[in-house]
Amino acid sequence: MSRPRIAITLADPARSHDEAGARLKNELYLDAVRRVGGEPVGLDEAAPEGIVAETVSRADGVLLSGGTDLDPALYGETPDGSVGVRRDRDRLDLTAWRAAEERGAPVLGICRGLQAINVFMGGRLVQHVDGHQGPSFGEGDPVIHRFTLVPGSRLARILDGQSGNAGAEGAIGASNGVSFAVNSYHHQAVRAPDLAPGLVAAGFADDGGGKLVEALESADARWIFAVQFHPERVETTPHAFERLFAAFVDAAAEARSSRT
Repeated sequence: MSRPRIAITLADPARSHDEAGARLKNELYLDAVRRVGGEPVGLDEAAPEGIVAETVSRADGVLLSGGTDLDPALYGETPDGSVGVRRDRDRLDLTAWRAAEERGAPVLGICRGLQAINVFMGGRLVQHVDGHQGPSFGEGDPVIHRFTLVPGSRLARILDGQSGNAGAEGAIGASNGVSFAVNSYHHQAVRAPDLAPGLVAAGFADDGGGKLVEALESADARWIFAVQFHPERVETTPHAFERLFAAFVDAAAEARSSRT
């Protein structure tokens, strides 16, 4: 049987000030899917909307990756901290999201992808938070902070292999859940009151002044998960998060089987 096809929205390296670095970051998403048995299909801003929609219509799952800030107009605001908005990227992700929703395909969001899912489902963003964005990937040591799982969340069960006890490399016990040290490359965020209807928090990072949603998931049985950090960057992510990629590809395979 062929491997599940995963459509991945990506930044266009040709539009980056560091084309080689952008290609490397894109390749990490593709590698993460390959490692767990998926067949990645990359799509960037240069792809026409029709091609994006057609590609996703034949995919078994969709990964919305990291990138620049979303246009605040998408959630009814004017710029107040947002920088580097690229509307072509917004169109790419929105087209892929709509096609995935129509198909009922599993969706995984990473960094910008978490923010995009929240906005596309009717939520809002905090346009700037201090202290969460250090050097760009490959340009120095990243900012590291603590991420705490919501006990009983579906994400917690995935990371634990469904056994209910995290017991994973890099995890420590905490009274309010299991905590991991994760990388941080973002300056925008979602707070719990800004979550879209149909989404719930699966993990939080303490920003010092209130809880930032560090992971989210669908409130119902749909396979929609997202994390604010970058688990594809394995050198700064606990190994437990390989289970998230594996669960994503497994869900894509199940979705394909249900359609055949």
